[in-house]
Amino acid sequence: MAHTTVKETIKTAPEFTKLIDLASERLGGKVLFATDDFFAEKENLLKPGRGIFITDKYTDRGKWMDGWESRRKRTPGHDWAIVQLATSGKITGFDIDTNFFLGNHPPHASVDAVNLIDADFITDWENVDLNWQEILPKSHLDAGSQNFYESQSNEIFTHLRLHMYPDGGIARFKVYGDVFKNWDLVTENEETDLVAAENGGLAIDCNDMFFSAMGNLIMPGRGINMGDGWETKRNRTPNNRDWVILKLGKPGSIERIIVDTCHFKGNYPDSCLIEACHSVNNEPVIAGNVDWKSLLPQQKLSADHIHEYKNEICKLGEVSHVRLNIFPDGGISRLRLFGKIKN
Repeated sequence: MAHTTVKETIKTAPEFTKLIDLASERLGGKVLFATDDFFAEKENLLKPGRGIFITDKYTDRGKWMDGWESRRKRTPGHDWAIVQLATSGKITGFDIDTNFFLGNHPPHASVDAVNLIDADFITDWENVDLNWQEILPKSHLDAGSQNFYESQSNEIFTHLRLHMYPDGGIARFKVYGDVFKNWDLVTENEETDLVAAENGGLAIDCNDMFFSAMGNLIMPGRGINMGDGWETKRNRTPNNRDWVILKLGKPGSIERIIVDTCHFKGNYPDSCLIEACHSVNNEPVIAGNVDWKSLLPQQKLSADHIHEYKNEICKLGEVSHVRLNIFPDGGISRLRLFGKIKN
């Protein structure tokens, strides 16, 4: 009898995966509780990427797996976990990824959501009475696959309850949507990083991100390594320019800029230039139907260094989008655009 193996299924990612992963550990998401994580820790659910597989790696509890895995359930019921989003937001869709979970994935999953002003008082998630709302009905999961589903609600939520039926392993749980930030609480004199992901900033387009993703530019903190930034491939075209377009969380006037080349030593760009525009929608910006103006004239860059600019910035007033240009290619870890808004 021939031995058969379930292979990973590769699916086309829907448009909503271009949005911010509101549950991302890097952004500040946390797994607060799980009914069972005997084989693999619940915290793995929110880590970057899709998870890895190491053939001969075992623990004293069994096979090491890069995800959340509960033991085989021999009693009625099912397993579930509580996820605290990094920031409150409107959820568009999910990726419930069973990567490398082939003979041990749950056949179905569902998601509930709630908006909590303060969850610190909750010490017993199994018995607390909350107004959970089902935003993904019980849905089929394929083994070794990204399972994409749309949210059934556009309300604002802070916490999710991920159910798997009845048990098994899920590698990653990604929750794509739009950050909700109450800008009414931000005064007009308050300096805010308007492009930060936690404030609703979003990387929407670029010409190249061969080595690492454009969205890393606006993550919290400094980059943890060279892969935690935006890096383009080596370009041999004379006078080449690579670029990335970012949407601010809220339009405002930029007064201070930080370009951080942390960890980029032999591959930092020679120089950079930042342009800005004002547009109500992303579409004309991506299509090039806007009037880009110089926000930061071309500046020489150094390796593994925080570059801060104030006096060099052109006074453009309120802008909504920026285009970071690097010459000729290379990597930048973080971009910070500190400014003020008008309420």
